[in-house]
Amino acid sequence: MILRRRFVLFLPRFVGLLMVACCLVTIVYMLACTPKGDNQQLSLPRVHSPTMKEGYEAILQEREQYHLNYIISLKKQIAQLKAELQGRSEQFKNMQDQHPDPLGIRLDHSNPEKAQANLLAFLRSQIDKAEVHSGIKLSTEYAVVPFETFTLQKVYQLETGLTRHPEEKPVRKDKRNELIEVIELAVGSLNNPEGNGNAKHRVYTASDFIEGIYRTEKDKGTLYELTFKGDAKHQFKKIVLFRPFGPVMKVKNENVNVADTLINVIVPLAKRASKFRQFMQNFREMGIQQDGRIHLTVVYFGKEQMNEVKSILENTSKSANFKNFTFIQLNEEFSRGKGLDVGARFWKGNNVVLFFCDVDIYFTAEFLNSCRLNTQPGKKVFYPVLFSQYNPSIIYGHHDSIPSLKQQLVIKKETGFWRDFGFGMTCQYRSDFINIGGFDLDIKGWGGEDVHLYRKYIHSNLMVIRTPVRGLFHLWHEKQCLDELTPEQYKMCMQSKAMNEASHGQLGMLVFKQEIETHLHRQKWSKKKT
Repeated sequence: MILRRRFVLFLPRFVGLLMVACCLVTIVYMLACTPKGDNQQLSLPRVHSPTMKEGYEAILQEREQYHLNYIISLKKQIAQLKAELQGRSEQFKNMQDQHPDPLGIRLDHSNPEKAQANLLAFLRSQIDKAEVHSGIKLSTEYAVVPFETFTLQKVYQLETGLTRHPEEKPVRKDKRNELIEVIELAVGSLNNPEGNGNAKHRVYTASDFIEGIYRTEKDKGTLYELTFKGDAKHQFKKIVLFRPFGPVMKVKNENVNVADTLINVIVPLAKRASKFRQFMQNFREMGIQQDGRIHLTVVYFGKEQMNEVKSILENTSKSANFKNFTFIQLNEEFSRGKGLDVGARFWKGNNVVLFFCDVDIYFTAEFLNSCRLNTQPGKKVFYPVLFSQYNPSIIYGHHDSIPSLKQQLVIKKETGFWRDFGFGMTCQYRSDFINIGGFDLDIKGWGGEDVHLYRKYIHSNLMVIRTPVRGLFHLWHEKQCLDELTPEQYKMCMQSKAMNEASHGQLGMLVFKQEIETHLHRQKWSKKKT
């Protein structure tokens, strides 16, 4: 009963409050929905005012104008965006024309026919980009890509190096097969001319081939122009072929961690204590201080200067707190192959990278990482081409003094050459060295053992990484040509000595030194007269 009375008394109050709330909401709504001018709020016309119709028309007109202006602004923005989009689309199309996307060719496995057509179109576009049908503007005379000439038997080349000759038979199998294939394709094209139907024509053979020229643009392909004998004395047949390079394809993407990869540097040695002191300075700075993941094995032959060598090694050990070294002494005649083989087999730890090194070698910490990155057990061995230093006294003879060793180690034509005929410095895992059979221990003295080991590797299934490296140097030392040599051997020894002394131009300056001095003397005398 009490609850019912309270409810009856509360109900009228609740209804009254509800009506007041509705009135307030209505007023707020009308105020919020009233149109506004640009700078001030428009007042509502009175209901019975004579200007009521005109007021609403004015309000509607202003609102309409406002919306029209807004629409015009949006249209301008849309037009600007369309223009920008079109510009970007044209830029993207130009980029696609210049750099066709190889991924579209490679990854569209769902439509093999389309992928094949795209690949064919890309290869044809390589011909248009290459300098085949017409020349292109070049920045300097050095930008020209030169041709090389070839016949059935010989190749005539500009880039010779020290192991290649201006004229030679193609030694590398891939180069030999390449030129044979090109000649065969050209002969086949001559014997199957297009559009002649059943017309009779002579049969061409490889003996009709006179000569060809070829050059490679590394990003486009190889152009071949072959000349054959024609039907008459002064007539020739010319065939132009092009081997286009395909799009770049990703083969592998991997992380390589060499933080725990130890290198065992093995050095065979006999006497030469002063050279060993210089070597240990380099080893301490690059191997111990900068790299730190290194072991040194010295295999010493005989006893002469042995105590001095051991003292150098022990002093380095104490001053650098370096304990990772092994000293092996052999009482026999020096044999580089024997020393390296003994040092490699003496190691008893886990599989390790072996760096076969000589005492007159200078290496950097960067080279040691190249050694790690280019070796892989059971897969890869590393044969770097080192830079061989010329005689500093000749190179810097016109200077006031010879620069320090580090300042001399500059890779230039005037300071040295790539020693591409040498195979002595090499990195490989110990397991690969043992499995390949190691060195031929019948080879005595210095030389020959490195080539024998190199041939073992190239005849195996291991990949041989052969490349010039910027962090490995052969330091110049005087070469002795002994009187016991035969005249022919002595001549070869002197030729080798000359090649290691200085560049062609520097040796020429020595040969014509008297002539040059005479010329300078005459110039000086003539100036005094005037």
